[in-house]
Amino acid sequence: MTGSPVGALRTLTVDGVDLAYRVAGDPAGPPLVLLHGLGDDERDWHTVLPALAGGHRVYALDLRGHGRSARPGRYSFELMRDDVLGFLDAVGVERCAMIGHSMGGTVAILLAEVAPHRLTHLVVEDVFAPRPGSLKRPPLAPPDTPTPFDFAAVTAIRAQLDDPDPTWWDRTDTVDVPTLVIGGGPDSTIPQHLLAEMVDRMPDATLVTIGGGHHVHANRPAEFVEAVDRFLTARAVRWTAHGTSPRP
Repeated sequence: MTGSPVGALRTLTVDGVDLAYRVAGDPAGPPLVLLHGLGDDERDWHTVLPALAGGHRVYALDLRGHGRSARPGRYSFELMRDDVLGFLDAVGVERCAMIGHSMGGTVAILLAEVAPHRLTHLVVEDVFAPRPGSLKRPPLAPPDTPTPFDFAAVTAIRAQLDDPDPTWWDRTDTVDVPTLVIGGGPDSTIPQHLLAEMVDRMPDATLVTIGGGHHVHANRPAEFVEAVDRFLTARAVRWTAHGTSPRP
């Protein structure tokens, strides 16, 4: 196991893009991948990472344009999804559980739509698959001061949220992966009824509302970890260090 409760920071290259990631937990544990929200990076998970690493081999990525990862200037949900798939290949993870918050949750949903065989479990935090007309995200003026992320990523991702591909929502009824959707409740900026509508479309999904607003894992870390642990334990999948067996 790693010496630090939040593990070690590493970097690898996927299709020419350097991706930073933090790895923690027992190398023999079942793999769990964490994907952060827009403008954040892997450090946003530090409030819950030690608890999650207690039973898993955790990989917390800096998505392209964020944190210590490269800023290639090209950004989209699809590129980030493909980065994550390439990352799994690079670290030798055949199947994993995945937790995504906000933008990272959308990336995880899109991955589950095209490659459900790479996931054992899916957890998305206070986010739904973008649906045309559901969110208005007009362009923002670039800030006057430097940001710890590439602001071009904000512009690109907001544009996709404002005018999303209709198939992203339409394909939610094909996500054949055990899924937990965690809602931030009435204090969230995300319409909670859209989380419920997505859950209704998914073949095997549950909605749990914890509260705490959009950043549930940061504002209600104990409740967040409890909900995730309960879900992963109840829907346990046989796993070995060489990968997972098919779901029963």
